[in-house]
Amino acid sequence: MTEKANETAPDADASLPTPNSSENASKTTPPEDAAQKNPMAQPSRAIRPHGVEYSRKLATAAAKVALENKGQDVMVLDVCGQTAEFDLFVFATGSSRRQLHAISEQIDDVLEKTLGDQRLGIEGYQDSHWIVLDYGSVVIHLFDEETREYYDLESLWADGKPIPLEELGLKPNA
Repeated sequence: MTEKANETAPDADASLPTPNSSENASKTTPPEDAAQKNPMAQPSRAIRPHGVEYSRKLATAAAKVALENKGQDVMVLDVCGQTAEFDLFVFATGSSRRQLHAISEQIDDVLEKTLGDQRLGIEGYQDSHWIVLDYGSVVIHLFDEETREYYDLESLWADGKPIPLEELGLKPNA
C-alpha cells in the first residue's frame, strides 16, 4: 500500500455552516404558504400525472352505473387533500348480493370499454358485504346496508369533500 492510501481524508462536513453559526443566524426563513403547509392541497403532477379530471371521469362513470342499477346513497368523496394514494372514493349501497355483483361487474365493463381503464384489484366479491374496486386514482366501495353503517367510511374520511352528484351531471335516486 502507498502512503496516500493510508492518509485520512479531511472531514467533508467541516466546511458546512452549523445551525448556530453567524452565517445562518442572519438568514430568515420565508413564511410558509398554503402549499408548503399542506402539500396535498393542490394535486401535484408528479403524484397525479393526469390531474384529477381523469379521476372525476372514472368516478362519474362508476356513480352513474351504481345509480342506473338502483344503488342507494351513492356518493363521491374527494380525498385529494388527505392522501396521495388516490383522488376519489365512490360509495354505493346495494340491497342484495346479486345487485352488488351486477353493479361491480357493470362498473368494470363501462370503465374498461368506455374509458379504457383496467381495474387494479378487487376485494370482497365472494362475501359481497363490501366490494372494493381499485382503479388507482379512484376506489369504489359497494356495501350492503349493514356493512356500510358499521364501517361508516364517510365519517372516517370526514375531512374529504363530498362532490354533489349534480356537479358531475348525475341525478340522485329518490
